[in-house]
Amino acid sequence: MRHHAQWCERVEQRVRDEVRSLRLDPMHDGTQVAGLIERISAEVVIGSSGAETMGPSVGADVAQVVQTVQHSICGFGPLQPFFDDDSVEEIWINEPGRVFIARAGTSELTPVVMTATAVRDVVERMLRWSGRRLDLSQPFVDATLPDGSRLHVVIPDVTREHWAINIRRFVVRPSSIHDLVATGTVTSHAADFLAASVVSGANIVIAGGTQAGKTTLLNALLGSVPARERIISCEEVFEVRCQHPDWIAMQTRDASLEGTGEIPLRRLVREALRMRPTRLIVGEVRQAESLDLLVAMNSGMPAMSTLHANSAREAVTKLCTLPLLAGQNIPGDFVVPTVASSVDLVVHTATDRNGRRQIREIAALTGRVESGTIELASIFTDHGHGLRRDRGFPARTEHYRRHGFDVAELLASESSASSVRRVAA
Repeated sequence: MRHHAQWCERVEQRVRDEVRSLRLDPMHDGTQVAGLIERISAEVVIGSSGAETMGPSVGADVAQVVQTVQHSICGFGPLQPFFDDDSVEEIWINEPGRVFIARAGTSELTPVVMTATAVRDVVERMLRWSGRRLDLSQPFVDATLPDGSRLHVVIPDVTREHWAINIRRFVVRPSSIHDLVATGTVTSHAADFLAASVVSGANIVIAGGTQAGKTTLLNALLGSVPARERIISCEEVFEVRCQHPDWIAMQTRDASLEGTGEIPLRRLVREALRMRPTRLIVGEVRQAESLDLLVAMNSGMPAMSTLHANSAREAVTKLCTLPLLAGQNIPGDFVVPTVASSVDLVVHTATDRNGRRQIREIAALTGRVESGTIELASIFTDHGHGLRRDRGFPARTEHYRRHGFDVAELLASESSASSVRRVAA
């Protein structure tokens, strides 16, 4: 393998020349490009080795060159092995010589060393698929990669010197809330209750910090939405994924170079309500779109959303504050009772010191407000010994009865999964 770097350089140059002449797109014409790489690699390696037949060592050399060049042209260069490794949860680059990954919530510095040009080339390849742009007038970008990973990039002079890249991968792709029982995220008892709550049309807010598994939990809950319903999801970047037969996904759009054409999340929420949804999903509320979400919930539209908060109580407080960003004509004495009467459940998820994601609390809003504070009833709580049944009950038990659930029995029983799954199907 002494000549590996030279072979790769020659093969890559020849492949790129042919790709340009044939007008192929490596991201969309992967099969044709892969064929070119294999043919040219064999020609270069065998020609350089002076061998007329493919011996074992020459064959291994060709395979190594094919893999390296394929990663460079059709993949994401030196980062591609991390995309192929399902144990890697996140990849980030602080500078070309400092590439980090996270496994099981623990970060590690990799031996990968890139050049500044290689970093820019990889980012441009990633953005080409999403159609989003990055320049001095737009120094931040959020985009979705072909495998569903989320890309975030910041460039100088917002950063001091180097491009800062974060890639969040979605390694766990649960199809139902019960899939998270095996990972230790939730107990089977709490999973049964959450599944029944989704079927019954409860308005649910999922709260937690960064990388706490909010979107993963939201995707899992969507697996319990009955097939007869129509789901409309609104996000800044596509992250929600479900197998529902009637689902429309929408994402925001940045302004053009002329400063026009921007579509913020708040507009998406309003447009979604015109698309005959029976279930509204908002990927994450950060600003004034929380008001539109609350109005939809208050009008009887079952909805779910995620929110950055460190506890169920903080999530409720934040929900009472964010709508005020919609304008000075939104009074606090309107928002607080609206939150109390609209949101049914807050699910708080967090990571432990080992990086494992766990639901820490499932709380219900009782609908009562005392001195401007919304009353919460803890249904499940983790006091350091795992998620356990607490004393609280959801407020609107009639919704559960309408869908065939006895809340008292559901919360008293340690296993009612069969009834939950029967109704959900």
